[in-house]
Amino acid sequence: MYFIDVKNDTLTFSQTTIPEPSQSQCLVKVKAIGINRADLLQRAGLYPPPAGESEILGIEVAGEIIADNTGQFQIGDRVCSIVAGGGYAQYAVIETDHLIKLPDSYSFEQGAALAETYLTAYQALFTISQLNQKDKLLIHAGASGVGSAAIQLAKARGCFVSVTVGSDEKANACRELGADVAINYKSSSFVDWAKQADIAFDVILDVVAGNYVNQNLKVAALDSRIVILAILGGRYAEQLDVARMLQNRISITASTLRSRTDQYKAALVNQFVSDFSDELYLQNGAIKPVIDTCYSWQDAERVHQRMSNNANIGKLVLTVDELG
Repeated sequence: MYFIDVKNDTLTFSQTTIPEPSQSQCLVKVKAIGINRADLLQRAGLYPPPAGESEILGIEVAGEIIADNTGQFQIGDRVCSIVAGGGYAQYAVIETDHLIKLPDSYSFEQGAALAETYLTAYQALFTISQLNQKDKLLIHAGASGVGSAAIQLAKARGCFVSVTVGSDEKANACRELGADVAINYKSSSFVDWAKQADIAFDVILDVVAGNYVNQNLKVAALDSRIVILAILGGRYAEQLDVARMLQNRISITASTLRSRTDQYKAALVNQFVSDFSDELYLQNGAIKPVIDTCYSWQDAERVHQRMSNNANIGKLVLTVDELG
């Protein structure tokens, strides 16, 4: 099979054997690939896959079942899933309990924009933060894949949602998704806005970190929960205001999904599908992945550049067309 390889810091096609599924796995013919920041970090040598997992880039895919050793799916079933590695390929072996059956109305491209993005948002909001209807939520990078997913999930539960974004275009896109407030951080401070509006946030999703950590503390409510999902703004938070954390009983959790155990991921998938079944599978459901652009996987370099430039609103997706 073909897969996208990294050679001399360039994406190129290589060939390898089709992987063999274990007794707990399915073999999926990949039709579309979701692009994640983790792909760029792994390519740069900064985020290796967990031990024992495929070295091939890619952590979420959509495609068709072509072999199932568990009997849970039919050949030809349309599915999407998270993978710990190996997504940038024509075929992927996937733990059957990690698979999500695609809604009938979904394209493979929409499926590729679902799994990692919504499971990451769901884990942060509901598993870690225990978000409930009365909570006020602040999402940094609201126009990102995870950000747009978090807006939809939180609004489906009736929460007040504010986001920060890097352009007016992204702000408008977030409002269209249901965000109550969208703040362009290039022209306004979210700390100043919160003070003027007299709002404190119960839950904050942060992919920036760096100097945002102390700024988050300034707008965090009593007993608030801050979840750090990435470090786009840097790995260090200088002069962390622990006194403010103690004063308001603020908890900070850092979380990733890729390195979790297969059992944890299976339970998360099951809980997500159970909690949001109506929003996912009903025709007018609230879960509708936001796709910025779909490219052929032959244009993967171009897609990585677009993500590196923070130009996307929503998800970037590669479609897997035949080669040779």
